[in-house]
Amino acid sequence: MESSAKGSFKVTLLGTGAPPPLIERFGPCTLVEAGGEKFLFDAGRGALQRLFQLGIPFKDVSGLFLTHLHSDHVVGIPDLWLTGRIGRPWGARTVPLPVWGPAGTREMMSYLEKAFQFDIGIRNKHYQSQGAEVLAEDVSEGMVYEKSGLRIAAFEVNHGPLVKPAFGYRIDYTGRSVVLSGDTCYNENLICHSRGADLLVHEVATASEELQQSSEQMQKILGNHTPPEQAGEVFAQVQPKLAVFSHVLLFDGSTEKDVMIRTRKTYSGPVEMGEDLMTVEVGEEVRIRRFTW
Repeated sequence: MESSAKGSFKVTLLGTGAPPPLIERFGPCTLVEAGGEKFLFDAGRGALQRLFQLGIPFKDVSGLFLTHLHSDHVVGIPDLWLTGRIGRPWGARTVPLPVWGPAGTREMMSYLEKAFQFDIGIRNKHYQSQGAEVLAEDVSEGMVYEKSGLRIAAFEVNHGPLVKPAFGYRIDYTGRSVVLSGDTCYNENLICHSRGADLLVHEVATASEELQQSSEQMQKILGNHTPPEQAGEVFAQVQPKLAVFSHVLLFDGSTEKDVMIRTRKTYSGPVEMGEDLMTVEVGEEVRIRRFTW
């Protein structure tokens, strides 16, 4: 639904987790509602279930933006796409699903269409075939979407040497702005594109010093993500009205409290630990609402 405050828009963290299949943190997925549109950013595990919990008809999803093509960010696409064209209990999607993402997005979506061709063919006998179509586009850094005052721009981030390009996104609407970091290390380009943002949703990863020193694999994993202290440095330079952690990676017993304590070493401003189904209204003020389970 549209935000009640004139000139504001809403951001809901549908999933704030990463690869581990945690019940309390589903896969990466963020819903942005602005200008009469409902866009998803990434579609990780359980994206459709979270939409269902909010009572949002699947057919109302305007399109999907992908930050990168790691499996934990895309495994929810078939559910979103194909269950959305069936549509119960709210009616079926009758138009193609737009998907924007880095190089490889079009190819991935074409393979998904081939993989599910049996299902698509059978259900085309009962539903409008356009609901099973995908309009996939590979994008590069720059403006990706612009309509009715809503502007969505992609910018490159650093998710390690093997994942190129990987994107963050900036969403601007009626003088308000939100930045989604995607998966990234400390990144100057992200800082540049986040200037003036009302809300910055940023990833975080942490593990003990002992584990980092003893595990080469952990060194590689953490080398592709942002530790709390460096996330705090990003927030300190950007100075958003509110910073929120999402895509939360906690290893070897690390806790959310640990993340916040370490963030405070470099940042004293407003920051919240994101959780699934948390909604942030971005208006004159930035307000959060936590989901009541």
